[in-house]
Amino acid sequence: MVKVWDGFIRGFHWLLVIGIAVLYISGDEGWLDLHFVTGYMLLALMVTRIIWGVFGSSTARLSSLFHSPKAIISALLKDQPATGHNPAGSVMILVFFTLIFIQLFSGLMSSDDILVEGPLVQYVSYAWVELANDLHRDNIDLLLLAIGLHIFAILFYRIKGKKLVKTLVTGYSSDAADKPHMRSGKFAYMLFIVLATALLFLWGQEPLMALLNVG
Repeated sequence: MVKVWDGFIRGFHWLLVIGIAVLYISGDEGWLDLHFVTGYMLLALMVTRIIWGVFGSSTARLSSLFHSPKAIISALLKDQPATGHNPAGSVMILVFFTLIFIQLFSGLMSSDDILVEGPLVQYVSYAWVELANDLHRDNIDLLLLAIGLHIFAILFYRIKGKKLVKTLVTGYSSDAADKPHMRSGKFAYMLFIVLATALLFLWGQEPLMALLNVG
C-alpha cells in the first residue's frame, strides 16, 4: 500500500461533496443566508485547493492534471496503474474545477433585482449581472451532470476491483505506479481557515449572523 493522497486533499474532497450538496439544496429551497455562507466557504476551499496545487504533495499538483490526448485515450481504453488520478480522471477534475468556479463567481455577480444580490454586483455592469444570472442558473445542471458521470465512473471502477472511495478516505492505494512525494496538509487547512474567515468578514457577516440567530 502506498500513500497517494495527503490529509488536505482527502478533506477537500469530502468538504466539497458536502458543500455542493448544501449549496444546491439551500438554493433550491430559498435558504439564501445558508446559500451565501456556503458559497463563501466553498470559494475559500477552492482557492486553497489551487494554492495547494502549486505547493502541495506531488499528487495534489495542478501540473499532474494535464496530459496529452494520447495519454487520456490510452487511460480510457487500458487499465493502467496510476499514482493519483489517471489521465482520464484528471480531465474530470479539471472539468469539475471549471464548473465549480463558474458557479461560485457567477453567484458573486448575480441579483434578483429585488432583495438579494451578490457582493460583486455593484462593481460590474448590468449586462454582466444578467450574464451571471444565466450562468448561475444553467451551469448547475452541467455540474450535476458531471457529478453523475463521476459517480458512474466510481461504480465502474469498483466493479473492476478498484476502491476509489476507500482510497480517498484512507489516502492509501494498492494500484500506485510509484511512491509520490507527500506534504502535510496542515498548512493548507490553516490557509483555508484564514481565507474562509476573511471572506465571511468581508462579505458574509450579515447572512452568518442571520443563521446564528435562527432559533
